[in-house]
Amino acid sequence: MAVVLDGSGLTVEKLVRVAREGEAVEVPAGSYERIRECRAMLEEKIVAKEIMYGVNTGIGEFSEVVLDDEQTRQFQKYLIYNHAAGIGDLAPIEYVRGAMAGRINVLVQGKSGCRPEIVDTLVAMLNKGVTPAVCQKGSVGASGDLAPMSQIALLMMGEGEAFYQGDLLPGKEALDRAGIPVPGLKARDGLATINGSNLLAAMSAIHIYDMNRWLKQAEIACAMTLEALYANMKPYNALLHEARGFPGAVRTAAALRKCIEGSDLVTGKMKVKVQDAYSMRSTPQVIGAAHDAVAFAKSQVEIELNGIGDNPIFFPEHKLTLTGANFQGSPVSLPMDMAGAAITMVCVLSERRLNRLTNPA
Repeated sequence: MAVVLDGSGLTVEKLVRVAREGEAVEVPAGSYERIRECRAMLEEKIVAKEIMYGVNTGIGEFSEVVLDDEQTRQFQKYLIYNHAAGIGDLAPIEYVRGAMAGRINVLVQGKSGCRPEIVDTLVAMLNKGVTPAVCQKGSVGASGDLAPMSQIALLMMGEGEAFYQGDLLPGKEALDRAGIPVPGLKARDGLATINGSNLLAAMSAIHIYDMNRWLKQAEIACAMTLEALYANMKPYNALLHEARGFPGAVRTAAALRKCIEGSDLVTGKMKVKVQDAYSMRSTPQVIGAAHDAVAFAKSQVEIELNGIGDNPIFFPEHKLTLTGANFQGSPVSLPMDMAGAAITMVCVLSERRLNRLTNPA
């Protein structure tokens, strides 16, 4: 069943289905109505010579330079050439597919001013398995993911490179083999395709999905360790963790009790220590804190996946164009840093339990 991209409801799990499992996507008709309405407003403003950043002006230091009609037509092409400067190893295909899905979910909200053909092309590329070759090193997060997203946008001009059916091909050849027409780039199309933190958000979503699975495995491994070390099971009592109130600790203690269920340890008949080592009895607090950190990161990533990360942003209902910095990656990168630190803490605790299993001293 295809994942519907309508600007809302894109979860970490749905993105993984598209990015990793190759599930198809579809855009509902109502979303195309929003895209066309916004595009019509943009074209009216272009004809009226209204100054709009990145449409009929330069960008960055050249934002005060107003472009004439011919420059406006050519600008999007050179914008992409300028930023498609990533280096290093190629990003995994699942990261790039995730970034494309995330970008579609921005554009379908009808606030970016691109033509419907841009969305059509991204959808067709996902559904037919054309994945642009995107380098891992480049601008990521601080000013949006301009370098990697520009390597995706090269395909909009039939340029760049892409994977198709296992082969790395020139972009135009990959599109031709898949039967996807080249849409070209008109006013605003290029910047609308690249100006967000979509690679960062996609990578984060995939990492969070894997972190959650890994934390469950960490709980299972811990439970096995507790049995092997004849643990005192009092530190995992639900009352203890409910008294403090952290949801992650309550969750992990419950998971450990579930794993130990039926063990001789829970009968109270086995001789155990009055109090075990930190690396054992602190497990609900540490893995629980990681659950809480990952849950917060997930909530931030899902806000980003369904938000409008772009600049400028157009509001057809108000006939308004607003410039800002909604491409900024900090709202996602900071929680992901915290999640990474939490995973490290769980690893340290696991290593200390392993030491108790293997060190005779």
